Amino acid sequence: MGNDIYKNLTQLGEKTALPESPDKAVLERVPNPQKDSLYNVRFAAPEFTSLCPITGAPDFAHLVIDYIPGDWLIESKSLKLFLGSFRNHGAFHEDCTVSIAKRIVEAIEPKWLRIGGYWYPRGGIPIDVFYQTGPAPGDAWIPDQGVPPYRGRG
Repeated sequence: MGNDIYKNLTQLGEKTALPESPDKAVLERVPNPQKDSLYNVRFAAPEFTSLCPITGAPDFAHLVIDYIPGDWLIESKSLKLFLGSFRNHGAFHEDCTVSIAKRIVEAIEPKWLRIGGYWYPRGGIPIDVFYQTGPAPGDAWIPDQGVPPYRGRG
């Protein structure tokens, strides 16, 4: 496998506008050159932004996405653009977090995936949302996500 595994990518290395919405975002994938190995991939998005679907006010979260790849890897620029497309998207925290996980699962069919959505307070209440596709494979090293619960400034 050489660089030919990247030949179908349309966003990497190109100037690519932020998609208008998550539905219009394209999640690209590449073949996993280490598909016979059990390993975890982590993406952290500490500045994730979406909108409250009722008020239109901005919401902020620290997302941590862990997945064990199967035949495919998610291409990171397409993931960045997909996550950025939520900036003008109105949805509750729970819907954003779980929808992101399900889109990634649909795109790459990982052996396992989990997402932690650590949302900053809205109305004085922080909301943390956790989703995973099932139990992690027993031999995989899955570190703690490392994001402490919200404690305020005290």
